[in-house]
Amino acid sequence: MGSALADRLVGAGQRVIGWDIEDERRGALRERGGEVAHDAQEVFSGCSRVLLSLPSHREVGDVVRAAGTTLSRGLTIIDTTTGDPASTEALARTMDEQGIVYLDATISGSSAQVRAGSATLMVGGDAESFAACSDIFALIGSQVFHTGSTGTGAKMKLVTNLVLGLNRAALAEGLAFAESIGLDPTLSLAVMRGSLAYSRIMDTKGERMVRGDFAPDARLSQHLKDVHLIVDTGRDAGLPMPLSAAHRAVLEEAEAAGYGELDNSAIIKVLLAASRKRVP
Repeated sequence: MGSALADRLVGAGQRVIGWDIEDERRGALRERGGEVAHDAQEVFSGCSRVLLSLPSHREVGDVVRAAGTTLSRGLTIIDTTTGDPASTEALARTMDEQGIVYLDATISGSSAQVRAGSATLMVGGDAESFAACSDIFALIGSQVFHTGSTGTGAKMKLVTNLVLGLNRAALAEGLAFAESIGLDPTLSLAVMRGSLAYSRIMDTKGERMVRGDFAPDARLSQHLKDVHLIVDTGRDAGLPMPLSAAHRAVLEEAEAAGYGELDNSAIIKVLLAASRKRVP
């Protein structure tokens, strides 16, 4: 996702200075016309607005702490990471004490959608800071929502990921069900697309499930991380999460089977395996 953000901004004529721990990512940024910093600290010291795209809130905390004195008053941090809302709120308070603007600008959409400028952004933070970054948000997403105070962007991302993940799991189970009762999966997908069962996830993941194409676009283990956050956050709010808990169990089984680095559509492999074991 970080590479997609950089590509989008460079393509729109923005000056982009970036850093990644992987040599390949840094090289790709340079090839696309971006500037590669020596380290993350150089990005913080050389930019007035810094976008973060990291695996979780833990890495965000590590990077911000490592930045140290390069974090100066007036800096704006736009954090696109899907993380724990409580940790996001705590970091925002710390940044505010240092005179730094912190926006949790989570993204609903794939890296391909970000590159096309068609993702959806959910941004938490004060209204003035949100408006000041509207030019950046408009380049990344076709729909941009100000969700409220800092932390609400992270919360809204969990809401959207809950429904998105369950849609994907339902599609996988439906296709596995169709195969197990002797129906053609390709035909079954076409019928579902033309019925009230339709969801947009069928357009992005349906063919991949049918073909068994699980080259990673969004890794299964990364979504499992999100589902853990969803279940934990719901529990803390006093809400039972039976569907998400069941979803988590299937994803954990998939990860244990070695599918964690595959695309999240690989959840169907667990369901198909269970079905085929029962065929005499």
